[in-house]
Amino acid sequence: MSRSQKLHYAWTVAAITFVVLLVAGAIRASPGLLLLPLEAEFGWSRATISFAVGVNILLYGLIGPFAAAMMESFGVRRMMLGALALIGIGVALTPLMQQSWQLVVLWGFVVGSGVGVTANVLAATIAARWFTERRGLVMGLLTSSAAAGQLLFLPALAAIIAAYGWRAMALILAAIALALLFPVAKWMRERPEDVGLRSYGEAAGTASVPPRKAGNPVRVAFAGLGTGLRSRDFWLLAGSFFICGASTNGLIGTHLIAACTEKGMTEVAAASVLATMAVFNFVGATGSGWLSDRMDNRALLAIYYGLRGLSLLFLPFAFDSFYMLGLFTLFYGLDWIATVPPTVRLTANIFGKDNTGLMFGWISASHQLGGATAAYFGGVMRVDFGTYTQAFIISGVLCFVAATMVMFIGRTPAKPASLPAATAAPA
Repeated sequence: MSRSQKLHYAWTVAAITFVVLLVAGAIRASPGLLLLPLEAEFGWSRATISFAVGVNILLYGLIGPFAAAMMESFGVRRMMLGALALIGIGVALTPLMQQSWQLVVLWGFVVGSGVGVTANVLAATIAARWFTERRGLVMGLLTSSAAAGQLLFLPALAAIIAAYGWRAMALILAAIALALLFPVAKWMRERPEDVGLRSYGEAAGTASVPPRKAGNPVRVAFAGLGTGLRSRDFWLLAGSFFICGASTNGLIGTHLIAACTEKGMTEVAAASVLATMAVFNFVGATGSGWLSDRMDNRALLAIYYGLRGLSLLFLPFAFDSFYMLGLFTLFYGLDWIATVPPTVRLTANIFGKDNTGLMFGWISASHQLGGATAAYFGGVMRVDFGTYTQAFIISGVLCFVAATMVMFIGRTPAKPASLPAATAAPA
């Protein structure tokens, strides 16, 4: 590889995006640390707190397709700056809460909308715009940044809560989010052409400027949804990703810390379990990105969902032993975000590279709808049954359903209609 390739500005853009996604991932995961402190201080039920988390997760995905359309109209940098400001303000106001509806507004709607912009749809947009070669690997790295955020922040945040309370944790997170405004404003760029380059690995003579979406971003976003709803492959991708969200962010991301503390672990130790899982998550997602450039992505997804289903069926028994819980942490951690790079690759193949961000935004919305559903009903089932066992088992069974669904992707003889102002040619 030449020196110019090593210094390609695409890697600077990817690095900035990685850090933003890392911090957003840490903030997104932090409500799992708030369940017990808020329950103890305010007397709010776990179902009530889980509802606020569910709204956050839902908006985390629902904002995605509209964010992708607005990135085309207003620019990636402006959207990232607005999202970081929204996150910082929402988290900074959290210590002033007195009523449960304020938790829903701040963490559910305000923070949820901000992290919805800094979600996997941002990673998909950057990977598609800036990389022709190594796109799967970069997508794996960017999506794994959320796991890295958990790794770096959650144990420290749990220690801060234990020493100084949850309000101190919120203020620290707000300061970190607002501090990222400067590097994004200074160094983030929209497209390779803005710095006189082609995308990384793009051959000379190739038309490198993708067509911009025309018209109102809301209209463009819903036009993309209409195209997707007419495609069986979209339903299969969105349905399997719904189960993906339910079995990760919704259930494990929201309730694992609480489930561990109920088995006698301290909150710091329980947060460390989730953080350790994130180490393997980082490895699994990056490796999955590498594999998605080389293997049948349907087969990869079937394997990932099948293994996740087994691990969730095993989890209720893993709490009986430190070593068994460690085995679950390793096994599940490798699989957590591994589904994202193959799903993005399939989305690009079906709807075209230029439409990847928008269409993956809607597929991600399904993911977060599944997460919101599991976050809420996980809390409800815990209240009703006094245990998380039923929620873990149901989630595991659903993963086997997803493993079956993904094998039918790409077997539709007819292609979906083209999106407005963009070509749905295969990547």
